Amino acid sequence: MHDLIVAAVLGVVEGLTEFLPVSSTGHLLLLGHFLGFESKGKAFEILVQLGAILAILLVYFRRLLDIALRLPTDPSARRFVIGVLVAFLPAAVIGALAHGFIKGVLFNSPFLICCTLIAGGLVLLVVDELELEVKHHDATKFPLSMYLKIGFIQCLAMVPGVSRSGSTIVGAMLLGADKRAAAEFSFFLAMPTMAGAFAYDLMKNYKELAGSDIALIGVGFVTAFISALIVVRSFLDFVSKRGFTPFAWWRIIVGSAGLAGLWVFG
Repeated sequence: MHDLIVAAVLGVVEGLTEFLPVSSTGHLLLLGHFLGFESKGKAFEILVQLGAILAILLVYFRRLLDIALRLPTDPSARRFVIGVLVAFLPAAVIGALAHGFIKGVLFNSPFLICCTLIAGGLVLLVVDELELEVKHHDATKFPLSMYLKIGFIQCLAMVPGVSRSGSTIVGAMLLGADKRAAAEFSFFLAMPTMAGAFAYDLMKNYKELAGSDIALIGVGFVTAFISALIVVRSFLDFVSKRGFTPFAWWRIIVGSAGLAGLWVFG
């Protein structure tokens, strides 16, 4: 029962943080460390993302359906789909090649996660205050070269604590996107990236998963789905009005608290 409650809590944390620039993986790994929760091969932390994936698919279903229906006749729709695939490609290749190192080394360093949370928060504070030249207001109309550059920047998030959404949002803004368009493209890019990570990790770990593991992942999936729905529906309006400073300070606070916890409890 204790593990099921912990899985539910971690699922809520996953859903609340997956699409925010605060690093859901960093939060899950740190919280799991201090709660004494550890899944086989860190599979829970990846597979529970399915709940967040389905949440964003539900929220964006009409837009995705519209794009799909326009593919045969609309060049702009085809160009956007190609752009998302181009942005996804670097993570797919590098993630597959470095999978063992990422899961075996980086995922097992709470100290590194705390440091990257703090560093990422400082980066967000700086970027949020920069007077950047805004050239792109529509996430579906970025230049193809810009999609590719964002894809490479996303690869920084393979280091837990960096944040997939944070890296893509900051990258898009530095390349000329406004805050809303940057955040929205992060949503679109999350779909193939998270689905790919889920499928790859499931393929790698399915033989090791026991019935109890599946139950934990199921509980985490449900709570991640519900909490992610709340975030996806409200995040774009929030960042358009408030920017990313609140998330920057949250990262710094969590990272600092984590360092303090490691120093006291180990």
